[in-house]
Amino acid sequence: MRASESPSVFGRLPWAPVPAQFHRQPRSHERRIVQSPAKHNRLFEQRTAPTGATPKEISFGPFRLLAAQFLLLEGDKPVSLGSRALEILIALLDRPGELVTKEELMNLIWPNVFVEPANLTVHISALRRVLRDGRDGNRFIINIPGRGYRFVASIQVLMHES
Repeated sequence: MRASESPSVFGRLPWAPVPAQFHRQPRSHERRIVQSPAKHNRLFEQRTAPTGATPKEISFGPFRLLAAQFLLLEGDKPVSLGSRALEILIALLDRPGELVTKEELMNLIWPNVFVEPANLTVHISALRRVLRDGRDGNRFIINIPGRGYRFVASIQVLMHES
């Protein structure tokens, strides 16, 4: 094969497409999520709303969530938290005191994607670690085994004038 005939990194791949019988099938613990986010999730809607929307601030414990800016603050300092964990927090704060099922959270956080339920557990764990949930008398999120999660701390919702 001459140099001019060799496959280029930027050119077409030298192999044929994988036959259908070798495509990976979803495992029993994985699911294909095809539903859109829940209709009642006001904080998700607000974050994606056009820029003239009234921003909302939610305070709980030493934390403040600025949903429109997608920002969590402890006092006045930004908290380092991944986007998925922050989306989970927003979903839980949208329905304080209510059970938010694992399925609802998975549909909101990973729409139209195959993910293992363990992903949700990992991000809930990261969220609890950042919030110091369960330490120093702080209790924000509780697990309802086999069903979902509930945000149990008292919150204050502040609306800002635009």
